[in-house]
Amino acid sequence: MFKKFSFEDISAQNQVKASVQRKIRQSIADEYPGFEPLLDDILPKKAPLIVAKCQNHLNLVLVNSVPLFFNIRDGPYMPTLRLLHQYPHIMKKFQVDRGAIKFVLSGANIMCPGLTSPGGALDEEVLEETPVAIMAEGKQHALAIGYTKLSAKDIKTINKGIAVDNMHYLNDGLWKMERLE
Repeated sequence: MFKKFSFEDISAQNQVKASVQRKIRQSIADEYPGFEPLLDDILPKKAPLIVAKCQNHLNLVLVNSVPLFFNIRDGPYMPTLRLLHQYPHIMKKFQVDRGAIKFVLSGANIMCPGLTSPGGALDEEVLEETPVAIMAEGKQHALAIGYTKLSAKDIKTINKGIAVDNMHYLNDGLWKMERLE
C-alpha cells in the first residue's frame, strides 16, 4: 500500500469542519475502545485536523502536519506505526514467526502458516475485516499494520493462504514521512 508512497501521491489537503472532526474522532473511538481516554491528547479538539487525500482512495489524518491515522475508501481508520509505537496497546495483535519477518518488512501479506507456526500467535477474538498490529517473534514493537481477511478461528482451521493484508510496515513510504510540510 505505502511501498513507494511520497509527497507526490497527495492530491489535496483540507482542514475539516468541526462536524467532520467529531465524526472521525467517534469512528476512531468506536474502532479502538482502549484509545478513548487518549483521544483528547492525540486529536485535540482545538487543533486543526487536516485530511490529506491521496491516490487509490487513501485518506491521511494529520494533526500539526504529523500523519496519525489513515483509511482506504470508507474503511476503518488505522493508526500509523509511529503512533502505534507510542501507544502499543490500542490494537489487537497477531504475531508472526521469525521466518516471516523479512517478507513482511518487504511488503508481503501475512500468510496463515506464519501465524499458526510455533513462533506465531493469534488473538482469538479477532474477526475478519479487522485492523490488527503485526508483531514479530522476539521483538517489542509492531512491524506492520494489517487488515484481516479471515477470522482468527478460520486462520487456525484453514491454515492456508493470505490471513492479513499488509497495509503499512516499517520503512515504507508512510513510515519515512515523519511530517507533511
